[in-house]
Amino acid sequence: MSPILKLDHDDPEKELAFELDYQLSLTTRQRFQMMIERGFVKPVEIIKRRCE
Repeated sequence: MSPILKLDHDDPEKELAFELDYQLSLTTRQRFQMMIERGFVKPVEIIKRRCE
């Protein structure tokens, strides 16, 4: 189970620091296992619009 960060307001610096600390606490095998469990996510598709 992943730790949860609770903040009273948005704080991108604290969120990033929290995420980096968590990722660094995992082994490489654990990080890859998490990616596999979450499944492959397709990149956002770009839709071309016709200019009329």
